[in-house]
Amino acid sequence: MPERRSLPVPDGLDGERVDAGLSRMLGLSRSRAAEVAAAGGVLLDGAPAGKSDRLRAGAWLEVQLPDPPAAPAVVAQPVPGLRVVHDDDDLVVVDKPVGVAAHPSPGWAGPTVVGGLAAAGYRIATSGAAERQGVVHRLDVGTSGLMVVAKTERAYSLLKQAFRERTVDKTYHAVVQGHPDPSSGTVDAPIGRHPGADWKWAVVSTAAGGKESVTHYETLEAFPAASLLQVHLETGRTHQIRVHFSALRHPCVGDLVYGADPVLAARLGLTRQWLHAVGLAFVHPGTGERVAFRSDHPQDLATALERLSAGS
Repeated sequence: MPERRSLPVPDGLDGERVDAGLSRMLGLSRSRAAEVAAAGGVLLDGAPAGKSDRLRAGAWLEVQLPDPPAAPAVVAQPVPGLRVVHDDDDLVVVDKPVGVAAHPSPGWAGPTVVGGLAAAGYRIATSGAAERQGVVHRLDVGTSGLMVVAKTERAYSLLKQAFRERTVDKTYHAVVQGHPDPSSGTVDAPIGRHPGADWKWAVVSTAAGGKESVTHYETLEAFPAASLLQVHLETGRTHQIRVHFSALRHPCVGDLVYGADPVLAARLGLTRQWLHAVGLAFVHPGTGERVAFRSDHPQDLATALERLSAGS
């Protein structure tokens, strides 16, 4: 049966739209909250409330939550270009190509890392949700580079803990438009759902649902129109690098979702954001020793970098 929730409207949401308030209180996307309201699933002091109605502090809110979507199944499917960098009894480190998701998700019918590993005969940990077993961190579909996947339950637990405690060193290379000032620094700005577009993220206040997000960067090389940065993530929010540099008005080259110049992207032959996970280092859950892995730039990013260097 669908879940029913009853709760008072907090003072901080007085005057907020119903869809925005539900999104903040219950963790729904704003579009999903609007769908629930449109279906008559929201009552405010016993009266039906539409998505654009306003909440009143202290009013009693009743919400009929929809059934959660069924978890997509893992399909064992060979993934061209998915390269195994390291494999042992505890974990496997892969170099993920662009166009591949970490795991299945609603609305994604393309290849996945877990599906590719299954097709190659790898057995991974059963911890985690069914569609993402063994996955301890993710990369965007449009971001290439290093990922570690746990093969045992102990490795899964220890690696998840390492990511939570921020002891994993995640290093990225990004080419951003223009020249960040200062050339090296830290972006400390909370990230949450974009207030006007549920399918992307933005820098938003913690009061509006933003979560702590910290990005460290340094400029490796400056070109006339762009800069090659080395980026270290202290936290690991969805789209963190893309959101932070977009907020600085230096979006990743080719990242049209977050405001990049399509003319520059076309000139460089890019069909995705210039962003690659080049380094991954962590304490091995089996040996207790710190291990480190590196990944070269894939061909499309290397070609774009060569064109920038040549002044194209």
